[in-house]
Amino acid sequence: MRVVSVVSTKGGVGKTTVTANLGGLLADAGLRVLLLDLDSQPTLSSYYALSQKADAGAFEFLALNLTTPAQIVSKTVVTGLDLILSNDDQSRLSTLLLHAPDGRLRLRNLLDNFGPRYDLLLIDTQGARSVLLEMAILASDFALSPITPEMLAARELQRGTLKLLSELEPFRHLGIPPPPLRLLLNQVNAIRVDTRMIIRGLRETFAGANNISVLDTVIPDRVAYLNAASLGLPVHRVETRQSRERRPPSALKTMQALAIELFPEWREAIFAVTGCAEVQ
Repeated sequence: MRVVSVVSTKGGVGKTTVTANLGGLLADAGLRVLLLDLDSQPTLSSYYALSQKADAGAFEFLALNLTTPAQIVSKTVVTGLDLILSNDDQSRLSTLLLHAPDGRLRLRNLLDNFGPRYDLLLIDTQGARSVLLEMAILASDFALSPITPEMLAARELQRGTLKLLSELEPFRHLGIPPPPLRLLLNQVNAIRVDTRMIIRGLRETFAGANNISVLDTVIPDRVAYLNAASLGLPVHRVETRQSRERRPPSALKTMQALAIELFPEWREAIFAVTGCAEVQ
């Protein structure tokens, strides 16, 4: 099972949107996908309607080590896409894990129970530094960080997410190195000159950097992503064709390109997605 955390210490960069749409596309590609919502503001938990809701969720999973799928895993209306709901509205998990001997390694130690059932685990995280965010990163094969092309977001990346990763380096002595970081330019308006300058600056900054790379795929600022969230659908089902008036590719092509760049081993299945899958 591949494990990917979607991270940023800055809120509002589109972590939940990226997680929901990437998970939806890969489920439509025939993969078995599990979403884990670790944000105390449970936006991912309400993105898709549920066909079956579990009695428990992320709190019981991490606080009580409850790993029985029937008790903690809910099923969404998207075939192949399951979800562990966020149910920690009082943020008790952060305090509990902060004082637990295995706090930052708790999730990593529990994942063997899900490997046979899923191809991919996608973790949506809080938009702030926390022990939950550190735990998610240390459990991951790589971390995906959406970044909006604005100066404040670029500065927060340096002093927030990158600083956090550097402070996790001591775990390397336990055989757990911080995972590679993939930067995803999100909500991009390519017409703006300052946007192009910031994107160019980011690519130049991390060219040749160890463990950090800027993805080639760029997610444009399109109303289709808002419409998809309102409908509770993966965006690739909402916008399957490129508009004649718009130069960026359709949401289907964009999400396919992102998924293939992140998971080239599933290229053929991803290419086969048409965007016409029906909600069960």
